[in-house]
Amino acid sequence: MGENAKFDASSGWFAKDVKTVTDETLAAEKFQERIQLVENAKDLKEPKRIPICTMFGALPYNLEGSSYRTAMYDYPAATEVLLKFYNEFQPDATTHTAFTSGRANELAQSTMIDWPGRPGTSVPDFSTHQVIENEYMSAEEYPELLKDFTGFMLRKYIPRAFPALKGLSDIRFVPSIVLSTTPLASLYARQAQEAFSILAEIGKEDAKAAEASNIVSNKLGEMGFPPMFTGAGEAPFDIIGDYYRGTLATLTDQLEHADELAEACDMLADIQIESWQYFRVLPLPVKRVFFPLHKGMDGFMSPAQYEKIYWKPLKKCLMALIDMGVTPYVYTEGKYNTRLEQLTDVPKGKVIYHFESVNMAAAKKILGNTAAISGNLPIYLLEHGTKQQVIDATKKLIDTCAPGGGYIFDFNACIDNAKRENLEAAFETVRHYGAK
Repeated sequence: MGENAKFDASSGWFAKDVKTVTDETLAAEKFQERIQLVENAKDLKEPKRIPICTMFGALPYNLEGSSYRTAMYDYPAATEVLLKFYNEFQPDATTHTAFTSGRANELAQSTMIDWPGRPGTSVPDFSTHQVIENEYMSAEEYPELLKDFTGFMLRKYIPRAFPALKGLSDIRFVPSIVLSTTPLASLYARQAQEAFSILAEIGKEDAKAAEASNIVSNKLGEMGFPPMFTGAGEAPFDIIGDYYRGTLATLTDQLEHADELAEACDMLADIQIESWQYFRVLPLPVKRVFFPLHKGMDGFMSPAQYEKIYWKPLKKCLMALIDMGVTPYVYTEGKYNTRLEQLTDVPKGKVIYHFESVNMAAAKKILGNTAAISGNLPIYLLEHGTKQQVIDATKKLIDTCAPGGGYIFDFNACIDNAKRENLEAAFETVRHYGAK
């Protein structure tokens, strides 16, 4: 029951002392206050202070003398690190990603990432996992992907991306003479059973990571820190480029397979929308979906191409979420100066845009009456700059973005390394200089 629990003779139940109840009440109030700060910013209002909702990668582990390898292999130790970090720096939302199981990826022989702790890896312990772009689908396989997405994933994609599961590649069903147990033959074939056996072990490891993720999220919630996101998605074009064709091949497909690429993007939008239906029924404290935009930056495609194969299917996702009462948090990567007008094509006060590299004065002017904005403070200042440089840059960003409301403080990218005094300086500047 804990050292603060006492037995109440009148009720026969253990009761908490006044201090514990007070602390829990204050944490609950802080939890709601932080949610409201972000909601006010999303609604384009001026909150009583600027919310601090920064994207953390390996930073909590590196600042607290641990490493990201711990997050992938030692969940109890990683949990203690995160609790300590959030308690020390007091941001207004938790943005850590759920724990990823290093052991599960070892079992699957994952080829799309390399990670700290993998046997033979070159990734240092202080780094997050690194993405390895491979071409898991040829241009000639678009028709197969479009005709039978599940079959393609089962027989082609999974065996290529996770070689340990190549036994799934022979699973198929023939519609003739479907009598007795005959349709099950490919499922109980030796190679399929071997794959299922490995899948069972992967499932156990992923379940451990999921349980640990829930534990740390619940503990942080009890400390007064709400989640920034309760879902994730991607621009459909980025899904093709990240996981199927690779960036260079996808850019070529814009010209040589434009119609098939557009059809695939529309299909992937629909599949994602179906996956978000839980927002209609679950009583979540916040309803926000994180979208990292990887390939829509300036110069990757013409305005016409951006409209057809990037923005159109992405907007389909955004509008479906908005219709469910969910806020999309669109995390642009790379330069986005030429895309700002396009980003106004959403309902007012329903989307949050984060920027890595953009003219923030222009972003405020163009988007200020449409959507909340965030980001743009260079992370290199946190690692290599002086405390005064960080303070000056933070004040300049606040002066540019905060007037009139609709502003959430964040750096320009997910942060892995920083000087402690610089992170403290940025947060303190926001809390005092950015207060009403």
